[in-house]
Amino acid sequence: MDALFPTFNTFFVNGQLLDLGGTLNSAICMGILNVTPDSFYEGSRINSVDAALQQAEKMISEGVKILDIGGHSTRPGAEPVSEKEEINRVIPIIEALNKRFPSLIISIDTYRLSVAKAAFASGAHMLNDIGGGQMDVGIFDWICSAQIPYVLTHSVGKFEEVHQIPAYENVVEVVWTDLAKKVQYLRSKGLKNLLIDPGFGFSKSLDHNYELLSKLGQFKLLGAPILVGLSRKTMIHKFLHIDADQSLTGSTALHAIALNKGASILRVHDVKEAMEVIKLVHKLKQYGVSDICE
Repeated sequence: MDALFPTFNTFFVNGQLLDLGGTLNSAICMGILNVTPDSFYEGSRINSVDAALQQAEKMISEGVKILDIGGHSTRPGAEPVSEKEEINRVIPIIEALNKRFPSLIISIDTYRLSVAKAAFASGAHMLNDIGGGQMDVGIFDWICSAQIPYVLTHSVGKFEEVHQIPAYENVVEVVWTDLAKKVQYLRSKGLKNLLIDPGFGFSKSLDHNYELLSKLGQFKLLGAPILVGLSRKTMIHKFLHIDADQSLTGSTALHAIALNKGASILRVHDVKEAMEVIKLVHKLKQYGVSDICE
């Protein structure tokens, strides 16, 4: 089925043209670096510039293309930190990464315009916004006027409301429609470098997340590459009655399904394992398997 919007399979960022056409051999990994003391997965927390550089070097050696830097935990129950604190956490990391690894694509994971602007002034290359433009005034105006490479994520409400669960009649239809309206607006303003994220874990119940994953292929109709953030999330460890640090196997299984349903970018804590699943699922595709879930 053709996309309902003009299709942009490439993503231009940090002087690099990424081919994200939806084929598995073009799928890439975005690694997670959380400059926070309270992110839900302890293994992702970074507390110094040296630690960030060491972790970045490891992830790059394992095949990561993008590092997503966050200074504000978005886990359920997380308290907002001040904009000043968030900026103070991420800027030294971004500056150091940009200097040490100039070809690395650096993403700033924030819903705040002031933090995003500070991050870009310090060397960030793209914005990963869990707020979908609705948590801070002016996000869409800025990304369109400055042509900021952007990850459009579905969520509902302000940050304090993001883990409340709406009474969806049809979660796939509601999420798709919300993203479609925003894609239409952003495209009308000339934004080309756009990624789509259905927002697993944000404003969704456990079953909503699995329903969205099962229908992930429908989001290809929006005409932009799909990014998924499934790694070690509650939808895995809550369902399996384990902890986040025991959720690598579950993450790997869901990554395989997401890739097969059209995901182009996996946002992950564990790059080596995610790169392996990309290679393995692509190998399976070579033998004509069209959908491992059917």
